[in-house]
Amino acid sequence: MEINKQNKQAVHDVLLTDLQKRIFKQYNARKDTFNLTDEDYDNIQTMLVDKVLQCNSIKDINDLLLEYIDLFDGEKIYNHIFTQDGTMNYVLSLLVENAKLNKCKC
Repeated sequence: MEINKQNKQAVHDVLLTDLQKRIFKQYNARKDTFNLTDEDYDNIQTMLVDKVLQCNSIKDINDLLLEYIDLFDGEKIYNHIFTQDGTMNYVLSLLVENAKLNKCKC
């Protein structure tokens, strides 16, 4: 399923925000264990942005999530993002959550 051009930016924004939060959380938890530097973190974030911007369909997002599956370990969604339906539900939940947050700011 292709993402409509007019919706692509919103999907990229919520997906990037969620994955960046997850990476930040794991980076802080693991930086001492793996001797990660701020430069490593910047490189990880840059690669993530590039990969998210290349997502044009639910299949692309599913492939991306499978690549970053360790960010979801132990979460309810972990068993569902292996399917395109699960990925679509994940993206929809991000969009709904974002819409609720924006409504509350008004």
